[in-house]
Amino acid sequence: MKTYTAMLVLTGKDHPSAWLDFAARLLPPESELHLRGLVSVPAEKSLSEGALPAREWREAYRAAAPDSDLLHDEVGVFVDYQPFQRVLDEVQEQKFDLLLAEWNPLDETLGGITIQDVLQRTSCDVVLISAIDRICSSQSVLLALRGGPNLSIGVRVARALAGDQPITLFHAIDQHKAAPDLEAVMRTVPQIARTITAVTGIVSGIMRESAGHDVIVMGAGLRQGSTIRPALPHIFRQVYERAQKPVVVVRGAHMEDLEFHAPQVYGRDEEPLSTRVDRWFAENTFHSSEFEDLKLLLALKEKQGVTISLALPALNEEATVGTVIETIKSALVDEVPLLDEIVLVDSNSTDNTVAIAQAQGIPTYIHQHLLVDDLGSYHGKGEVLWKSLYVTKGDIVVWIDTDITNIHPRFVYGLIGPLLKHKRVQYVKGFYVRPLEVGGKLQAYGGGRVTELVARPLLNLFYPELSGIVQPLSGEYAGRRAALEQIPFFTGYGVETGMLIDILDRFGLDAIAQSDLETRIHYNQPLVNLSKMSFAILQVFIARLEARFGVELLDKANRSMKLIVQEPERFALEIAEIADHERPPIITVPGYGTHSLS
Repeated sequence: MKTYTAMLVLTGKDHPSAWLDFAARLLPPESELHLRGLVSVPAEKSLSEGALPAREWREAYRAAAPDSDLLHDEVGVFVDYQPFQRVLDEVQEQKFDLLLAEWNPLDETLGGITIQDVLQRTSCDVVLISAIDRICSSQSVLLALRGGPNLSIGVRVARALAGDQPITLFHAIDQHKAAPDLEAVMRTVPQIARTITAVTGIVSGIMRESAGHDVIVMGAGLRQGSTIRPALPHIFRQVYERAQKPVVVVRGAHMEDLEFHAPQVYGRDEEPLSTRVDRWFAENTFHSSEFEDLKLLLALKEKQGVTISLALPALNEEATVGTVIETIKSALVDEVPLLDEIVLVDSNSTDNTVAIAQAQGIPTYIHQHLLVDDLGSYHGKGEVLWKSLYVTKGDIVVWIDTDITNIHPRFVYGLIGPLLKHKRVQYVKGFYVRPLEVGGKLQAYGGGRVTELVARPLLNLFYPELSGIVQPLSGEYAGRRAALEQIPFFTGYGVETGMLIDILDRFGLDAIAQSDLETRIHYNQPLVNLSKMSFAILQVFIARLEARFGVELLDKANRSMKLIVQEPERFALEIAEIADHERPPIITVPGYGTHSLS
């Protein structure tokens, strides 16, 4: 049997408990409620301006949402010039049973769409509610309907509002049609204690009857022949202004006794890529503080039945690796068991990195010893990440670097949060302020030089869908194993670039999110190392462009780099072979996936 699904759409951030309480009274048992917020951006501005309002909306509902067993895991915010159009699209695509929306009768639009269009184009039952703060569970209700498809949904809403209080049915009929059997309706719905039938003077009649009631529920949308004629917004506004009471508008999707409107749903016009990216930036950019409630994350994790692994790549990090492990293990394993395992995958360190990890009870692996019989081994961080998928077991895999000197649990939970709260998200990139140390002092915003000079310009040129990624080369990211195991990994500096492009190509932009991890302090590499990194990243871009456009460039390119050595006693050129190899999707490797977390 299909689960009854409903979408709750809110334009404001107030009264979260009242909305969730009403939804719980209205929906049948075993229902699923999807919560969506709307952020409308003025047409003259970029959609990216909605990023902070979207975050504020999520934070406002973060405290209320976990207390509702009815609420679906995903709480999303639509940022758009006409965000309600996104609601119409999702309702149609996901075949929701009910749309429940916050509504101001004094405004003829809702999320940029006219109320008439909302009522006409929504493909499921619709309930529009005003003044939720003045609605409780036991009130006298005036139910004003014309019959047809609105009877069932109207009665359901009236019952949710009235509790054990009686309901008055004000029934407006067409003077050219026979009146339905209202006594039969009253036998079906015993709470309807009184009925009034009106042919003319509908608004005046509603106003007279409203004097003895707390809430007015009105039906909308009557079909006359082949023409849809939803009730006009000015009628709702007139009743609301004159009655000074909450008004609820309902519109059923299915015909009952009378022939009513069968809604037509319209698709969205193609929009500019820049607008898509701006919207993505506003909706898929999070802040780690949104996920600092670790008990909530643990509850989501347990409800979803997923496991989480943290893999730590390392090479000669004895100065920091101990603090990194101790900080994360204490907060996310010992205090709140959010992580199911922590492993360190080392690149054959010559210092005490491995011994320090082992002393803290962390399983350690040397990547040069993994899978070497059949697949050999390459140098580079990407090789470590690829092999860490082989030795970890979690449904979600998190990677953070081990050279962070200001380590904090947010570097991990800030990446896990979007994956647990938003099922559409497959991959999360971290970003942060990266101060540059100059003369023993930290200068803010000085880091990320390869990002700003190489990676982001190339993404803007050839992969503009990814132009909203703040730090595409950051070393902190997480993903669902089901997605990560399907993509290849470059073995060296180009691994982050390749992952982003491949996730985009396979799963789409909405599958990617980014999370603000605040400030990250670590050792800044010398310029010559950044030059080698840039050389490798450029090759990854070229490799992916070859596949996209069916051209061959790298086979004709020079894969070695002449580095300038300028020292007091030496001025020369040195040749470095810098070429990332491409590992196949790990799911294709024999023996992969034979172990699991218990």
